[in-house]
Amino acid sequence: MRGTGASRQASGRPSVSSQGMKGSGGTGSARGRGRLGLRGLAAGRFRLEKLRAQTREKLYGDSGACKVSIKYDPDELVRRRLQSPLDALKLATRGMTILSSLAKFAVSLKLDELSGRSEQSTVQVRAAELRETLTELGPSFIKAGQLLANRPDVIRADYMEELCVLQDDVPSFADNEAFDIIERNLGKTIGETYSQISSQPVAAASLGQVYRATLRSTGEEVAVKVQRPGVLPTIERDLVLFRWLAGFLNDYSQRNLGCDAELIVDEFGEKILEELDYDQEARNIQDFYDNFRGDKFVKIPWVNRALSGPEVITMEWIDGIRCTDPEGIRRRLNVNDFIRVGVVSGLRQLLEFGLFHGDPHPGNIFALEDGRIAYVDFGNVAEISEKNKQVLIDAVVHAVNKDYVEMAGDFSRLGFLSEETDIGPIVPALEQIWTEALGKSLSEFNFRNVTGKFNELVYQYPIRIPERFSLVIRTLLIQEGICMTLEPRFRFLEVAYPYVAKRLLTDESLRNRLLQVLFKDGEISWDRLANLVDLAQEGGDGLDVTDTISDFIRVVARDRELRSQLVAAATANNRIEVGEIQDLVLKGGQLVDTQRLVNELVTELPSLAAYFALDLSKAIIAPVPAPFKNKRRF
Repeated sequence: MRGTGASRQASGRPSVSSQGMKGSGGTGSARGRGRLGLRGLAAGRFRLEKLRAQTREKLYGDSGACKVSIKYDPDELVRRRLQSPLDALKLATRGMTILSSLAKFAVSLKLDELSGRSEQSTVQVRAAELRETLTELGPSFIKAGQLLANRPDVIRADYMEELCVLQDDVPSFADNEAFDIIERNLGKTIGETYSQISSQPVAAASLGQVYRATLRSTGEEVAVKVQRPGVLPTIERDLVLFRWLAGFLNDYSQRNLGCDAELIVDEFGEKILEELDYDQEARNIQDFYDNFRGDKFVKIPWVNRALSGPEVITMEWIDGIRCTDPEGIRRRLNVNDFIRVGVVSGLRQLLEFGLFHGDPHPGNIFALEDGRIAYVDFGNVAEISEKNKQVLIDAVVHAVNKDYVEMAGDFSRLGFLSEETDIGPIVPALEQIWTEALGKSLSEFNFRNVTGKFNELVYQYPIRIPERFSLVIRTLLIQEGICMTLEPRFRFLEVAYPYVAKRLLTDESLRNRLLQVLFKDGEISWDRLANLVDLAQEGGDGLDVTDTISDFIRVVARDRELRSQLVAAATANNRIEVGEIQDLVLKGGQLVDTQRLVNELVTELPSLAAYFALDLSKAIIAPVPAPFKNKRRF
């Protein structure tokens, strides 16, 4: 978490020391309690809550990790769920149910410890028991388990593996209840809205279920998603209990994670309440639809906002092959083309739009007959700030260039490390991970192996994974898993690198980033530029860098220092680098619309040529010694 941290030993779990949020675990508020009494206690409590609020704001705002939902307010949750003695009884009953289930699991762990049973088979049994316990406790715990499956900073690796298969498939609720909810939200009867609707749900999960229907007004087929009755009060009660328990774990969390446990609960609470807000999901669908408008490779269903509400969404029905049926996809489509479309669409969400699907599991992705990819279920959607999109692109570039110091800096800028953390010890660890992951070529890269090795770093250094980036990691892992199911030889970077290279060369908003890539220690790197062009060409669909060259020439024409750097690079080692320049010209000639470039720059080229000729002559012509001032006259 940005702005918070805890020092850790080089190996094992962290040492007992905290920085950045000192006192936020609860000890600070006790100072002066005996002298100031209740007023001092209240003031201390206020300062503590203010500090936590500021830290939360820094987590979500300054670090750019995500945009804050205004819906989640832990104090408001308590007020809403404790309005009467009956509410208190419900909360206490739910708390006892939870404690009973978790205590049973904790006793099993303690017995294992006392009896010395620590072999892997026992751990696997306990991990499976944890998964079953979370499933029995309902939607909040299922979602919490799915979150923990992507949090190596919170839970050990062998438990993570078991939680990765945690499913939220549950029995459907009664159809008459679902139809009542639809009518209440839309203000119309089922018959007035739909000419036909399936008698049973076509899919059911912990938060809701889906029906297939036909609109009476247009005859269009739609999917109608209905929220499970009573799920919101249950989840809100669980969040109150989660946060109450987290208050007792703040000191432990500070020592081990560098942040309050309450902040972790707040991240989770905000996300799960967003998933329950169907008005928000309808907006998510519309945003995705607008982002991919005109994309011939991606299908996003339209949403009918007039027939949607807080508990109901009506959207376009998608007919296609689910990615749960890889054999069906192989029979009907070119698998390699479909995989490339899927990876690029995911990268566009992350690096271009800053709005990405947080749950792209095989059941939520369809392959259409025409080769397009289609997404459904937009409840779990997350945003990445413009700042962090740029840093993520930087991270990919630094990985390509094997600039591990800057890679470590990227982790700090993304909020994985506090600003006070010394990145020096982390650099060699990153280099080792990346070198081993790449092997001899991109074709040997496996994203799951990299994340597995990175998870080990979490136990050695003060690394905390921000909630939104745990979603990013989960999304990439799921995506790679789908691709490798379809094509075992698939390697993520073989698609990702060309995409990023192409964006750097063609996206106007990334011009400054492109210059940063090409220049290292004040000198241009011809090799980097050549590699960038080669990678971009691998991305397919043609590559036109006319606009990039045009913009670059305009900048050079106005920037004397940049011209000097280019000339210095062209005349390195006191000679003109003819070979490198010729190779780039030959490559670039195929990627540029020469006539359009000349037409755009007809007024710039003469002066630019004159500038370069003058600068080049100064660089390659040996200076003439000045006359000897004290020359004797005869």
